[in-house]
Amino acid sequence: MEDRYLLVKEKLNKYGQGHLLKFYKELSDTEKEELLEDILEINFEQIETLYKEIKVKDKFKENIIEPIKYVDKEKLKEEERDYYNKIGENIIRNKEYAVVTLAGGQRNKAWT
Repeated sequence: MEDRYLLVKEKLNKYGQGHLLKFYKELSDTEKEELLEDILEINFEQIETLYKEIKVKDKFKENIIEPIKYVDKEKLKEEERDYYNKIGENIIRNKEYAVVTLAGGQRNKAWT
């Protein structure tokens, strides 16, 4: 168990987590073994990578958000509506579509 303890201690110190063994000596042998096993199963490298990624500045904030282009269906002639319906049906049939979700409560004059 001493070898495992040293292995765990080294691993924890590498990632600045040595404090996790602060009360190790106060544990029973069974508890010590469980603690060492649990710590060995933790992927500290992955945790460190994820932590660094959340500190990266969000690039989305630098983008400009603009209204999407749309067609007011009510203002279309019947032939135009049929034309766009056929395009839409083909897109859906070929599974080439995207979904746009708009925030509730927002209104555009063209939508009223």
